[in-house]
This record gives sequence, structure tokens and C-alpha cells, in this order.
Amino acid sequence: MITVFGSINMDLIATTARLPKPGETVTGTGFSTAAGGKGANQALAARRAGASVRMAGAVGSDSFADGALALLKQAGTDLSLTKTVSEPTGTAHILVGGDGENVIVVVASANGTVSVEDAQSSVETMSAGDTLMLQLEIPAASVERALIAAKNKDITSIINIAPLTADAARLGRMADIVVANETEFELLAGREGLSAAEREDAMQALSRETGQTVIVTLGAEGVVAVRSGQIHRAKGLKIEPVDTVGAGDTFCGYLAASLDAGLDFDAALRRAAVAGSLACLKPGAQPAIPLATEVGAKI
Repeated sequence: MITVFGSINMDLIATTARLPKPGETVTGTGFSTAAGGKGANQALAARRAGASVRMAGAVGSDSFADGALALLKQAGTDLSLTKTVSEPTGTAHILVGGDGENVIVVVASANGTVSVEDAQSSVETMSAGDTLMLQLEIPAASVERALIAAKNKDITSIINIAPLTADAARLGRMADIVVANETEFELLAGREGLSAAEREDAMQALSRETGQTVIVTLGAEGVVAVRSGQIHRAKGLKIEPVDTVGAGDTFCGYLAASLDAGLDFDAALRRAAVAGSLACLKPGAQPAIPLATEVGAKI
């Protein structure tokens, strides 16, 4: 069983031929809304990968709430740990350029009400051997409490240190498995401008220091990981991306589900990398998350 403790958003997505420079206005080419939030995205990815998943978080009592939960409900995600609060449902304001790259502004709203008490009560419902997934779109104190509670119950914790908050480096060292992109890993390692070789050395050093599995996603170059002193690599697919906004969350959800299902680490890493690639072929975060059958056909 996987419990995802994190954010639930409605994504407001505008597309444009190119991303604007600071202070510049450009003409948009389209607008859409989609369910999102890093927590909800990862929960849906894990569910579509075949895992049993519970989503712990918060939505508002507004018109965005039903849409934000729709795909999770459709997929059969357990929402018994998702509360409704007076704050508005969280939103992410996403601008996607013609090359598939994006910029995002996240407004926490209801996600900011996810408390340390919620963290404790959510982990209390879990059993030893379960998996807890976390990100950083809810309060840092709540993430920290969940990590401590998970360790006390022998629950495997996976943290994706995104978005890159001031607490990311500290919290990132507390989980059993940490997932970061290149920029996020440099914050975790306390070093900037790392070459590929320097990054792998830093990953090895961090893993030795903390005992963690350290995973760094590299975009089109795939993923590199250090686990029990060994370096592991996996490639995704060669694609022309439409929208990369859901790739990282899809990777995390598929990784958690694959490990929860008992796949060996290399197989889990490859499956997650392929799923992340496929998520770049459609616009939006949750609508782009592939089904297990689609991923299996590409491995």
C-alpha cells in the first residue's frame, strides 16, 4: 500500500509559442484546466501503475475541488484521508512554451492547511512495509512529522524535493529514497555547477553519509541513482516532448509503485523512466500520465 501525503491542485494552463522574458507580454495560443498538484499527480501515477494508493491532503469547498479530485476518484484512489477546508483549493498557474518547457506558479491555499496532526494521523493508519510518498507543496513541518513518524513505524519513505523550497535540503536527507532533478540535487549536495562525474561522486558521498538511495532525473538523458554504494542508470524514450509538466511526478509515482510491487531496483528505475517519457507526449499533468499497459508496451 502506498500513501501519498501532499498537495492537490487545479492546474490552470496557458500555452504560447515561446515563454516570455521578464517584463514581456506574449500572445497565448490556448488555455485549459486539469487536475494537478504534485501529491495528487504522484498518487494517480502510482495508481495507474497498478498500486493500491491513498491520497492524504486537503481541498477547498469551492468549484475547483471536484475537478481536482475527479481523476483520482475515477482511478479508484482511496480519498478517506483527504479533508475539505474553508480555504480555496490549491492552484498551479502553468505557462507552456512551444518547445514543451514550462514555468509554474503554485498558490498553496488549502494545501497550506495540511497540518502536523494530519501527518501523524495519516502515518498511524499505515503498516510496516508500506510506502509513504512526499513532496514539498505542503508545510515543511507537516512533511517533517510524516518522515519521523514513518521511520518510527518501519515505513519506506520517498521524498521528491520539489518545488525547491528553503527546507528541501534538510528534509531531503530524512527520507529513505530521495528523488531530485539536477538543480534540486545541487541544493541537496550544497554544490553548484556539477559536471556529470562530479554529480555522481556527490551522490555517492551523500548516500554513504545518509544511507539513502539517491536518485537524480536528467530529463532527456534518463536517470542516475546510487543505492547501497552502486550506481544505477536508466534511459527513457527518445521523444519530441509536447509538455514536460507531469514527467517528474509520473516518474516518482511509477517508481514507488514498481518498488511496492517487488520489482528489482533496475527494473523499477527503467519502468519509471519510460513512464516519465510517455507523460511528455500529452498536455497537462494528470491527463498525460500513462496507463501501465502503455508503459509495459514500451519497455
